[in-house]
Amino acid sequence: MTTPTRNTVAALLSDIAAAPDAHTLFAETSARLRRIAPFDAAVWVATDPVNGLTTAPVRVENLHEGGCGTYWESEFFAENVNLFRDLARAAVPVAGLRAVTGGRPGRSPLYRNFMRPRGFDDELRAVFRIDGRPWGQLSLFRERGRAEFAAADLALVESLSTPIAQRLRSFAQPAADQQPVPEDASDAPGMLLFDSEGALVSINDEARDLLARLPPGPATPTPLGIDLPLPVWILSTAGRARLTGTSARIRIRSGSGRWLVCHASCLRDANGRPGMTAMVIEPATPSEVAALVLAAYELTRRELDVVEQIARGLPTAEIAEKLHLSPHTVRDHVKAIFDKVGVTSRGELVAKLFTEFQLPAAERRTIRVEAD
Repeated sequence: MTTPTRNTVAALLSDIAAAPDAHTLFAETSARLRRIAPFDAAVWVATDPVNGLTTAPVRVENLHEGGCGTYWESEFFAENVNLFRDLARAAVPVAGLRAVTGGRPGRSPLYRNFMRPRGFDDELRAVFRIDGRPWGQLSLFRERGRAEFAAADLALVESLSTPIAQRLRSFAQPAADQQPVPEDASDAPGMLLFDSEGALVSINDEARDLLARLPPGPATPTPLGIDLPLPVWILSTAGRARLTGTSARIRIRSGSGRWLVCHASCLRDANGRPGMTAMVIEPATPSEVAALVLAAYELTRRELDVVEQIARGLPTAEIAEKLHLSPHTVRDHVKAIFDKVGVTSRGELVAKLFTEFQLPAAERRTIRVEAD
């Protein structure tokens, strides 16, 4: 590692705070970080802050096609080490594979099945989190022959965890000049069906249409001939459901800024054995993105309750009665909400949140006619 100067770190943090979007954030941070703490390959990922699952965007550096599923599914093997979901709750959200395993990286299935065949000998893994929520994650790889990631490397990346998470969180908030962009998509959900090995076997037209609206990112060809490469966040969500035998859900923004929800469920046969995995992709309802509103603006659950009552036009006294709070407590909540969302009135608050989270859903269900 090249010892970073105070000015070098300050410039890195300044670039993080000024990044206009997540793609630029990942690209510029990676380029600067590579000069300070060299690495040979990297995977930068944004995650759903509610459950930590992979969402868009994803930036993959110097990793060729093949083995994608091995990397993405490694998180779900119980015997793995350095799991992202564990790092998200750890006191320090950064760890090196060789350091954690005492120089025995072969304990990790990711090392055996993905890293070693590609000549990688160590991985630095990090979660970008703020206020206890994971907004992204990172894998840095070093090839065989390089020194393992040192304590100084881990400390540097740890210092970036909160600033990067903070910037990723800001992208979940609507821009001040953002206007709703109508989409002429039907309300019918997209449906995908995966076999017991995780291969896509069936897809409807609505799913193709919605997938075409997703942000660009790494994709893997379908092995059974369906002419549609699947984004890694779709594969990881379906893989989570298949490998755990439960359900998995992520929220993701389309290219025009609309929120979509992807929900995967493991299907079982008559004897209860897991088999195929079904995925539904559809425009998110306001309730689906409520948790993202809470996370994006750092609102507490109670503050979100107050927002919902304000949106209904209730005055302070009625909100207090409905939520079993004192009027003074409601006023305190309203002040805190205004500060977090960056507004100065109830009307401005409702307009800002309605434009981002309510109007798109309403637009899809609005019929416009020319009447005589």
